[in-house]
Amino acid sequence: MSPSQNSATPRLLAVDWGTTALRGALLDGAGRVLEERSFEQGILLVAEGGFATVFDSCFGDWGRAGAQRCLVSGMAGSKQGWLEAPYCPCPADFAAVAGALVAVNAERLALPVAIVPGLSCVHGDHSAGGVPDVMRGEETQVFGAMQLAGVRDGVFVLPGTHCKWVTVRDAAITGFTTYMSGEFFALLRGHSLLAKSINANAPFDDAAFAAGITRSRSGGGLLHNAFGARTLSLFAHMDAAALNSYLSGLVIGEELRAQANAMPDSVILIGATVLAQAYQLALEQYGVGSRVFGAEATWAGLHALANTPDNV
Repeated sequence: MSPSQNSATPRLLAVDWGTTALRGALLDGAGRVLEERSFEQGILLVAEGGFATVFDSCFGDWGRAGAQRCLVSGMAGSKQGWLEAPYCPCPADFAAVAGALVAVNAERLALPVAIVPGLSCVHGDHSAGGVPDVMRGEETQVFGAMQLAGVRDGVFVLPGTHCKWVTVRDAAITGFTTYMSGEFFALLRGHSLLAKSINANAPFDDAAFAAGITRSRSGGGLLHNAFGARTLSLFAHMDAAALNSYLSGLVIGEELRAQANAMPDSVILIGATVLAQAYQLALEQYGVGSRVFGAEATWAGLHALANTPDNV
């Protein structure tokens, strides 16, 4: 349905511009989605100086149809993106992030556009060699999930190429930890010795995945346990169709094992359905409950930031 066919008035153009994909939603004043679009136009595919042109070709008509402003979250705010939005240090609440929006200066755009900054935190004592951590886009999803779930405190888990475990206290993101789980899984499955044994196109196997989680909980570490995927195949203890899910369980299990000492009773998962369901299965082995949100968390987060006091 086009905006002109809907009685609700478009107010906000919400955009999530990542490394490999570009998504947008047209929201009314209450944050309801009027229309959504997605494109294979991640920041890595945009020519230098071409962001305004790509944006206008994808969403310019929404601006001309009545949207009043646009907020963009994700990697569009990185050094390789449209306009760098410096990281906002943790702890950071809605007001801190909304107050650090960076306006895009492009006269030919159909409406005002601003970039949402990412967040940074430090693991350990910064003065004693603490290691920094960063995110871009996930902060908006967390803010949105807080609104959707009606919570001000908790642990939020965002599965993906680089999974984030985010701690929220009194409606502020106080810190987070990044795990390269998705990337390591892809590397092991596609570019290691295991690639010769694994059927990467096999359907998800709940039992094999759970076995991988159980194995990771027993110790040994991923560097040792991953080789077991090879020997399980070698001695015909597990077929190729199950190995893919088993390896996924080992990798995600290692992530959960690292979090075991600080595991809460429940978490909020934000991500694609299939991956979120895998994390739910893994968390169940630790006795942790979960609630899942998808793309709606991004739109809710951008709507909340746009309507934060002093930024309306």
